[in-house]
Amino acid sequence: MQLTEVSAKTGYVWYRQGIWLFRRNPLGFLTIFFTYLLAMMAISRIPLAGAVLSLVLIPGMAVGLMTACRDTIAGKIVFPTVLLDGFRSYGAAGAVRLLELGGFYVVAIVLIVAGSSLVDGGVFFKLMMGTGPVSSDALVATSLALTELVVIACYLPVAMLFWFAPVLTVWHDVPPVKALFFSFVTCWRNRGAFIVFGALWLVTAIVVLFGILALMIAIGAHEYAFTVLYPATVTLSAALYCSFYATYRGCYGVQETNTGNGAPKTPGV
Repeated sequence: MQLTEVSAKTGYVWYRQGIWLFRRNPLGFLTIFFTYLLAMMAISRIPLAGAVLSLVLIPGMAVGLMTACRDTIAGKIVFPTVLLDGFRSYGAAGAVRLLELGGFYVVAIVLIVAGSSLVDGGVFFKLMMGTGPVSSDALVATSLALTELVVIACYLPVAMLFWFAPVLTVWHDVPPVKALFFSFVTCWRNRGAFIVFGALWLVTAIVVLFGILALMIAIGAHEYAFTVLYPATVTLSAALYCSFYATYRGCYGVQETNTGNGAPKTPGV
């Protein structure tokens, strides 16, 4: 593993690589990502422990999604069971490390949501954690937009910590705490590329989703807007996850070789 510092314009390369990778196997990635959403939804509905358990499993599931990207580039067929790859392919030690990362992630999310109470008096915390009813008067009196901005700002360093940590832990045998540190340093040193990368995906999401909404309104079918917007959002999210793998390849100088079955290298590297 070798950290590579890249220029800001590399963010565009990652963006383009993610779209390229998604187009190699759109049905496969959509199936995997939809399975991921259903699994997380089902787990979160488990009484008492469901919400926490779904957060704990996120790092392991992230490894599965990254594995799907790696296998697709290698020309392999991927199935939804790849989501469990992080827990089953690296022994008990690898699974434990991913669960440790999941525990750290739970703590981070709880601290962020709890910290939002400094802005809105605990309204957002109650909504997220379900710890009590929230009156309509409290919602009206609360600036949820400001609270959400604060939450997003607080989540950015958490995202940097966990961006690469799961794959560093199991693919490169880095202990969880060191993986979090290396992930943060990697993101910080390449912050210019990540800013461009994030801006491109934000603009893409705004253009696509608002474009669809405007079209539905124009043709008088706004009542069916959600029916169209939901699959569009899932598609964008799946392509976004594909580009996460591109950031890993770019930041750590990973080069897949041709497997002999016609699978090309990712373009732009």
